[in-house]
Amino acid sequence: MTATAERVPEGARAPASHRTVLLASLVGTTVEWYDFFLYATAASLVFPRLFFPAQDEVVGTLLAFGTFAVGFVARPVGGVLFGHVGDRLGRKRTLVATMVLMGVATALIGLLPGVASIGIAAPVLLVLLRILQGLAVGGEWGGAVLLATENAPPGRIGRFGSVPQIGLGLGLALGTGVFALLGEVMSRDAFQSYGWRIAFVASVVLVAVGLVIRLRVLETPEFRRLESRGELAKVPVVEVFRTSRHRRGLGLGMLARWAEGASFNTWGVFAISYATATVHLSRVDVLLSVTAGALLMALLVPVAGWLADRYGRRLVFGTGVVLFGLTVLPSFFALRSGVTWLAAVVLIFQLGVCYALMTGAEATMFAELFDTGVRYTGMSLVFQGSGVWASGLTPVILTALLAVAGGSPWVAGSYLAAVAVISLLAVLAMGRWLPAENLDGGPDPGAPAKGTVSPAA
Repeated sequence: MTATAERVPEGARAPASHRTVLLASLVGTTVEWYDFFLYATAASLVFPRLFFPAQDEVVGTLLAFGTFAVGFVARPVGGVLFGHVGDRLGRKRTLVATMVLMGVATALIGLLPGVASIGIAAPVLLVLLRILQGLAVGGEWGGAVLLATENAPPGRIGRFGSVPQIGLGLGLALGTGVFALLGEVMSRDAFQSYGWRIAFVASVVLVAVGLVIRLRVLETPEFRRLESRGELAKVPVVEVFRTSRHRRGLGLGMLARWAEGASFNTWGVFAISYATATVHLSRVDVLLSVTAGALLMALLVPVAGWLADRYGRRLVFGTGVVLFGLTVLPSFFALRSGVTWLAAVVLIFQLGVCYALMTGAEATMFAELFDTGVRYTGMSLVFQGSGVWASGLTPVILTALLAVAGGSPWVAGSYLAAVAVISLLAVLAMGRWLPAENLDGGPDPGAPAKGTVSPAA
């Protein structure tokens, strides 16, 4: 059995109840993703005119999505930085720091004047604040997942690991929902002038609530066990690359996540701009559809976690990848039709079903790729490193592909279908090249027979 599969004696668990631990994990990720993807919605609807005015609307949109991608470039740096702190000093300290950093950066974006007021300083400061957002969310995700999984009872690791992922759906729903509400109750000029800023500044209140809950939770029992034994990794990122099993896990994990990252940023980010600016659907209708998809996602993510405990993480994740790959082209054509109810069905299905299966199983699947001493750093590198091309560049790539194809979705849809194939192959390779044990200490229910699994190096 690997160190990854070791469990902590029941008596060594932190005194916080499971409910408190899960609430701290969920609230934190909800706030972080609300802040991070609030920027994505604004990049689709507000920032092109405010910070990147251009005669060509496509150019302005590309520039706005470019700053959106900057946050994803910063995320691996945040993953390494806060992963080092989390593996060396503890999960809890990093989670407090990342929440404060994200809240401050988001509130300052809401107060930032536009290019008409301060000139080139406006987009420069926007990029800097976006980098701070990226650093914060880069360190948040791995810690929130480990806060849940390292406090989970045996047999429920998948369900506990899925709880932080609910925050993704809730954060997206809050962000798009608030924008839809503000757009509905305010005139277009008022929304463009100051209405959007309300959603950003309100982040301060959410961060305050999250900190109150998160500070009630002690350090995870698995980290305290390593600390008491003096087994903490000196330089976790070096240890990740030094071990062949961890290197394989890092490579396969990043490829596996490609479909998940591309899926979310296609339907939760790019589709908002495409449906409103190109197809000319109602902004409020599109935002409400994304909100509905995000809420369905939040409901089905724990179901995916339960299925991951019962049938295996890779099987559930792979099912979501296959569904995404098979339906992406028909979904693009349905969105392009301009029929509001058909576009709503697409967004709700893609976010609420396909994506929910992937995100509900991936947290535990990635955590099981690494030993406890380097787990924070390793899984953060998987999630945040792949996010650069899998997530951050997706809106830019799709915008460019549609422009090259004259608006036809064939090229963009084919690109995403190819991404799904690559991710599926990586998931299948995990069964051959990585151990079939999970965090419960037993075999992965979805793993192949032991004779087909290559031993860890």
